[in-house]
Amino acid sequence: MSTGDISRRSVLWGGGAAAAGAAMAMLPGVAFAAPEAGGGPVTKTVTGTFTPDIPDWYYLPVDVPRGVARIDVVYSYDRPQVPGGVRGNACDIGVFGPEGHQLGNERGFRGWSGGFRDRFSISASEATPGYLAGPITPGRWHVILGPYTVAPQGLNYRVDITLTFGPQGAPFKPHPAPETAPARQRGASWYRGDSHLHTVHSDGKRTPAELVAAARAAKLDFIVSTEHNTPSASLQWGDHATDDLLILNGEEVTTRSGHWPAIGIPAGKWIDWRYRASDPVEFRRFVDQVHRTGGLVTAAHPFANCFGCTYEYAYELADLVEVWNGPWTEDDQASVIHWDGLLRGGRWIPAIGDSDAHTPDHTVGLPHTVVRADSLARKDLLAGLKAGRSWLAESADVSLDFTAAAGSRTAGIGERLSAGIGTPVTVKAVVGGVPGTTVTFLDQLGPEHTETVPASGTATVTWTTYPRYSRWMRVEVRRPSGGPKTTVPNAMVAMSNPIFLGQDRFPRTES
Repeated sequence: MSTGDISRRSVLWGGGAAAAGAAMAMLPGVAFAAPEAGGGPVTKTVTGTFTPDIPDWYYLPVDVPRGVARIDVVYSYDRPQVPGGVRGNACDIGVFGPEGHQLGNERGFRGWSGGFRDRFSISASEATPGYLAGPITPGRWHVILGPYTVAPQGLNYRVDITLTFGPQGAPFKPHPAPETAPARQRGASWYRGDSHLHTVHSDGKRTPAELVAAARAAKLDFIVSTEHNTPSASLQWGDHATDDLLILNGEEVTTRSGHWPAIGIPAGKWIDWRYRASDPVEFRRFVDQVHRTGGLVTAAHPFANCFGCTYEYAYELADLVEVWNGPWTEDDQASVIHWDGLLRGGRWIPAIGDSDAHTPDHTVGLPHTVVRADSLARKDLLAGLKAGRSWLAESADVSLDFTAAAGSRTAGIGERLSAGIGTPVTVKAVVGGVPGTTVTFLDQLGPEHTETVPASGTATVTWTTYPRYSRWMRVEVRRPSGGPKTTVPNAMVAMSNPIFLGQDRFPRTES
């Protein structure tokens, strides 16, 4: 069955898509009849061409009769040669069940693999990673195709849908991660965590068990699972959990205008991704959805230079900014500069660092965030992150204690030291595990004081300022020669969120 060339006339504006202001298009549907007795699997094929002038999402309706035990989908598309600087073909895939594919309809979602897989399978008992096992309900399903980039000559695609008939298998039983990790529980303390990670449930190469092993080797206290656009991993983390690593659930909401991990959301919770930054009402809608579950929104890798990766949404709605993503690069430097600019302008959104590890050669915990929390529990960890009581580290070998004092009064990271504008304030950073680095204190005017750390890797650095001159202070530890897996000079080794000075309330983003 061929759909031929798809034109703009096939674009529908209705249902959830109209609310988003984002175009979708419906392809001609595919209908399956109930099989004859003893019949085997039935396959139907759809082919067509996408041109560059198309919307982001296409829906292929599939009418599924009663008696289906499994759905299998295989797709492919051509990849013609294109000149340098011209984008070639890339196409994502996923599926929605008969409950509907309207924007925000969580019940209809059944899976997503982006461009990482060329096939998927769903049954009542099991599903391809990224997809949700469950009954094959009769009705109209929708395979969703997302032409990510399209070559000037177009994108020729083929979709094969196979239905296997028979009785439904045993129902899948979700097994989320436990809500505690007693071997790491220290009450009120500093906890190390990586809040942006991937496995085979999206585009990662590690299995969940391998990710857990890597996080434990990195001496982390907690991780957040953030697969692209799907909650499938969150339903299975209990199979791999240990008593010395807390596993929180999340989703890297991956849109055409940037990525924003929703972290600390309930197991199985799905957040929609079918909109752009030009649809601010829809972005706000799903940010509010995350907040209602108690989760937080992260502006991920703001200056990543791949199409769709740069964060284009309103920072005012984000709870956190991921200023350091993986081994230190110029993208991270741009993110820190931008974040610092927001801070100087009176807009504080706490900074975090994550590894965004996808493959075994991506080091889990490089970097990670060290957060002061009342306990190793989801609610307390998220509260510490949102309050900015945190600093970023290259590895668990790095230690940092940063405080400010005025007389007998002291304050730590993310806190305010109330003092008159003429009162001397001494900031102190105690660092360890950082040989070959420099420690720099910064305020809204920029770097104020720098010292070199001796070969021992430990140092105590102090500097005195006044609230008249410094509205806040923060600290950076950098390695002039670069760092692990990077040749970029002056690489970050550790950095803190600010300590605020004076008596005036510092405005910050309120979501």
